[in-house]
Amino acid sequence: MAQRPRKKKRKSNPPMLLLLLLLVVIAVLGYKYLPESQQLAEKISGDRTGTVSQLKPETRPTSVSVGRLNSSQAILVRLKDQKILMAKNSEEKVYPASLTKIMTAILAIENLPDLQEKIQLSQATFQGLYQANASMTGFQPEEQVSVMDLLYGVMLPSGAESCVGLAERIAGSERKFALLMNQKAAELGMNHTHFENATGLHAENHYTTVKDLAVLLSYALENDLFREVFTASRYSTQPTNKHPGGITFYSTMFSALSSSKIAGGEILGGKTGYTDEAGLCLASLAQVGKEQYILITAGAKGNHDSEQYNISDALAVYNSLGKE
Repeated sequence: MAQRPRKKKRKSNPPMLLLLLLLVVIAVLGYKYLPESQQLAEKISGDRTGTVSQLKPETRPTSVSVGRLNSSQAILVRLKDQKILMAKNSEEKVYPASLTKIMTAILAIENLPDLQEKIQLSQATFQGLYQANASMTGFQPEEQVSVMDLLYGVMLPSGAESCVGLAERIAGSERKFALLMNQKAAELGMNHTHFENATGLHAENHYTTVKDLAVLLSYALENDLFREVFTASRYSTQPTNKHPGGITFYSTMFSALSSSKIAGGEILGGKTGYTDEAGLCLASLAQVGKEQYILITAGAKGNHDSEQYNISDALAVYNSLGKE
């Protein structure tokens, strides 16, 4: 008579609760020893919002022809309802150059409420900036400058030392300030952006898209002080220990415009940018009729000494709107 095969005795599993507790302990200990930047990156990935999705494509066609633009990436947004009227490679990776300073300025405004606070620019603030051929405001080492004057220095002449001075005051170092920049980008839903510095000097891991920059500029323009600085054509600083007569700044965008008038309106403000890798860039604000629009362009050929194709693109786009 055939015997039935004996069933193998099951090994007892460890209690499920104990196993779960062990996994939790391992996870907590592992997270505790992660580098600071990795912890922040994980926090950011969990905090992402849907701000980018608030930019909605327009249902009606626009007469603006993207094929005629010199810029390889562009986006045009109507501020009132965040409608995208035109887009050209708007989600392609770009290097933002000095358009980075939009983020630097809005973070400074939000973190430094005393605009008359004096910040002393140290020798370290200027380290590497001249060698990198960065745009400078004209301040000097050991100069004591107000927060307000540094803000205008960031946006009008695109001064790198003004950016670093604010970054060091807020976060202790430019590297730590970049962590705050990335955290803010995540909060705004800039899902394809990563910042490495406060100035926009080229770095391989310092990138964005024109769509993300449109989200940033839309947000920043809601702040009255940012809008005031962004739309200024000139500004004179208070006297300082190094410049008793102050310094007068001029907007790099308005300096490149023969006239801010466009069909049916005017260009209200803007921030230029340029590096060899980024090409000519521009973030601008215009009023056409009763509506306000922002245009972000990047990747235009040329340099500081050539025709400013970023400016000519803005004129072409805004004039097209005025003729519709």
